[in-house]
Amino acid sequence: MTFDVATTAALDRRLAKEQSERRLPSVAAAVVRSGEIAWSGAVGAVDGRAGGEPATTDTQYRIGSISKTFVAVEVMRLRDEGLLAIGDTIGTYLPEVPFGQVTIAQLLTHTSGLQSETDGDWWERTPGGSWDELLASGTALRFTPGTVFHYSNLGYGVLGELVARLRGRPWQDAVRDEILEPLGMHRTTPRPTWAAAPGLAVHPLADLLHVEPEHDAGAMSPAGQLWSTADDLATWAAFLAGRVHDVLAESTLREMLRPVAVNDVPGATWGGAHGLGWQMWNAEGRRYAGHGGSMPGFLAGLRVELETGDGVVLMTNATSGLSTATTDLLEIVRDREPVAPKPWHADASQADALDLVGPWYWGTYEFTLALGADGGLRLGEPGQGRGARFTRDGDRWTGLEGYYRGEPLAVERDEQGRPARLVLASFVFTRTPYDHAVEIPGGVDPQGWH
Repeated sequence: MTFDVATTAALDRRLAKEQSERRLPSVAAAVVRSGEIAWSGAVGAVDGRAGGEPATTDTQYRIGSISKTFVAVEVMRLRDEGLLAIGDTIGTYLPEVPFGQVTIAQLLTHTSGLQSETDGDWWERTPGGSWDELLASGTALRFTPGTVFHYSNLGYGVLGELVARLRGRPWQDAVRDEILEPLGMHRTTPRPTWAAAPGLAVHPLADLLHVEPEHDAGAMSPAGQLWSTADDLATWAAFLAGRVHDVLAESTLREMLRPVAVNDVPGATWGGAHGLGWQMWNAEGRRYAGHGGSMPGFLAGLRVELETGDGVVLMTNATSGLSTATTDLLEIVRDREPVAPKPWHADASQADALDLVGPWYWGTYEFTLALGADGGLRLGEPGQGRGARFTRDGDRWTGLEGYYRGEPLAVERDEQGRPARLVLASFVFTRTPYDHAVEIPGGVDPQGWH
C-alpha cells in the first residue's frame, strides 16, 4: 500500500526539513503500515558534501542500541525452546561472572543494577576485546538487583555471551541464522558492507565534518554493533507490529511488550519504560514500543504505535542533531491517514458463554460481566479499579491486565447448570450480594439483610 500524494509530500518535506535545519549529512526513513512500507525516503549525501553520493533507503547506517532488540528476541527464543528461564540467574549459565545472582529478566529490562559502561577505554570508539578481557577489566553492580532502572550496555554484552554459550556460536551468527535470514533482512550485518554511510560528526558552531572511528566492539558488540538500512529495518518494525512469521510466538512478543521498568526522572511525569528488550513510551494515552540507537557518527530510531501497528524507522550518520522527526513522521500519518476501525461482526462462538453476562457482586461491589469482541470476558471497566479482561483457557479464564493479570477465573454452576459463583484469585462473585443460596467464604450473617 502507499499513502496519497499529499501525505507523501508532507512526509518528504518533514524529512528534508530535518536534514537541512538539523545539519545532518544524510538521513533515511520509512513508515510501515499493515506490515509493509507505505512510504520511504532519503535526503543528503552520505559524505555530507555537495555533489556527494546521495543516500538511499538501501544505504547502511549503524543502528546502535537497536541491536539490543535482536539479542533480546534471541534470548526469548532460547526461553521458548526450554533452554533457559528468564527468572534464572545468569550465574547458572555463566558461572564466571561476579554478579551471578542477577536474573536474565533483570538484564533484559535494565534492572540488574550493573554499571552502565565498561571500566576500560570508551568502548564505542575503540576496538573491543574478548569476553575474558571484559570481565578482567572490572564489572560491578551499582545498585541492588531489581530495585532500580539503570540502563546498562554492559548487561547486553552479558546477554550476548549467554546467547553464544547456549547456541555454541557467536551471538551475531545466531541472530543472522535464526532472525535476520528468515525475515529476509539480508542488509543487516555486524559490520558495514557495500553502500554504507561513514560515521560523521558535525561541528556545533561551523559547517565542518569530522570522521568518527568504527571498530568491532568485541564482547560489547551486542550492545550496539549492527548496521542496517531503512528498508531492512522497516521489516523489523513490521515484526514489532506483529508480523512475526515463524521467528517468535505472538504470545512471546506480547510478553516482551509489557512495561516492566519505569525510567523515572525526579520532578517529571514518566513517559518511558522498558520491557523485555524493548523500550516503551506512553504519550497522551498512546502506547508505543521500539528502541533508539546512538553510536559515534550515527543516530537511529524505531517506533511502533501498538494499537494501530503503524511504525517508523529513521537513521542518520551524525553524532548529534536529530530532533523529533521520528515521532513527527508518525504524527503526520496519524493525522492525514488514520487507520480505519476494524469492522464489527457477530461472533456465534460467544453463545456458550452467554449465561455468564450481567451483574455479579464481589461483596457489595457490583461488576458487569460482558463478552468481548476478542472472544474473552470483560469484568467491569478494564483499567479502572479491579476491572479487567479475561481470555478463555478451556473451562477457565485467565486475566490479561491490571490486578487480575495472570490470575485464573473459574465458573461454578448449580445443579441446573446455571452459573452460581465466579471464583477469582480466591475471591467469590455471586449473582446477588452475599447470596444465601451459595457458599460464601467466611459465611453470611444468619439474619441476612436486615
